[in-house]
Amino acid sequence: MTLNSLPLSYCTNVHPGLTTAEILQKLDEFTLPIQEQLGSPLAAGLWLAQPVIEEILSEPEGIARFAEQLQQRNLTCYTLNAFPYGNFHSERVKENVYLPDWTEPERLEYTKGCARVLAALLPEGVEGSISTVPLGFKGFEHPRDFSQQCVDQLIELAVFLKQLQDETGRTIRLAIEPEPFCVIEFTHELIVYFERLYERAADKQLLGVVREFIGACYDICHQAVEFEDIPGSIRQITHAEIRINKIHISNAIELNDPWNNEAGRTQLADYAEPRYLHQTIGSLKNGDLYRIPDLDRDFLLDPHPRLQETERLRVHFHVPVDAQTLGPLGTTHRELKQALATVKELDYAPHLEVETYTWEVLPGDQKPSLVDGLTRELQAARKLIDSL
Repeated sequence: MTLNSLPLSYCTNVHPGLTTAEILQKLDEFTLPIQEQLGSPLAAGLWLAQPVIEEILSEPEGIARFAEQLQQRNLTCYTLNAFPYGNFHSERVKENVYLPDWTEPERLEYTKGCARVLAALLPEGVEGSISTVPLGFKGFEHPRDFSQQCVDQLIELAVFLKQLQDETGRTIRLAIEPEPFCVIEFTHELIVYFERLYERAADKQLLGVVREFIGACYDICHQAVEFEDIPGSIRQITHAEIRINKIHISNAIELNDPWNNEAGRTQLADYAEPRYLHQTIGSLKNGDLYRIPDLDRDFLLDPHPRLQETERLRVHFHVPVDAQTLGPLGTTHRELKQALATVKELDYAPHLEVETYTWEVLPGDQKPSLVDGLTRELQAARKLIDSL
């Protein structure tokens, strides 16, 4: 099988926007110039926060008008990022990005709204995908029946997506995105949860519907931060009959031999910032792993004794796809290549989306113009895909 031949998508969660006017303004300011620089079609992987979806759905012609506005700009959209529900560019996002979780009716209704909008945006004959939170955040308190509540809401969504397909002829699939420190973060947790989901769906005689419409979003940065065997992970998910509906082409930060790399520790400390959560995992020389919920400057600058036995650190900080090094720091670019090569083995073609949302919070002088930076990494992603 070949990798997806649709225009490469980039996720617009990099741009603030809580109204349709703001969304369209950012498309004009950034997306259209990027497409012009690329010289080839570009897909906008839209992030439409809950207030935007509510605005679009509040008017009888809201969906049709928004679809027409995208068509006027000659922009393709086949995937939405429905992971961030509210303001993804507030002063402090951190663990709040996982709210509401998948037990909350607000999460279900928001995702249904996203699907209604996406059904009108899809090009003829193209299927759609919507990425979403991995149920919730492990650091929050959850009811004892949390997992079952999530199962029931996901089954309800699957039934809705089947009804939407019957009504519109458009197929849209959910893509649950594992992430470090979340309820689903490891490959084995994804597989165990889907076994439970499939069992409950079978009891309701809805197994076929759930298999068709509920799957995974594989964020390469996230699984690399977990030090997972990337090709093995993708193959395990496939063997478990979980459809990977979307791939996030994304790069994490890596610091080798942190105890003896003072320059690397100093630079990595600059990536600690107040907006997003930067889960950090260390690999010890004996192969064990340890975990830090958020990148800690003091841990690096007043070096913790544990760093003496640390072979490498990996940090959930999305850095540009074209970056193989960042001064004294490395990246998980190797894992990125491994993932795409393995995805090529599948007998279907998941959607491919570049997701570097952290341009605004990159430290120091690393910020090129956003149009130039995004263009460069999209060019690099396309070159990498074409080389496989």
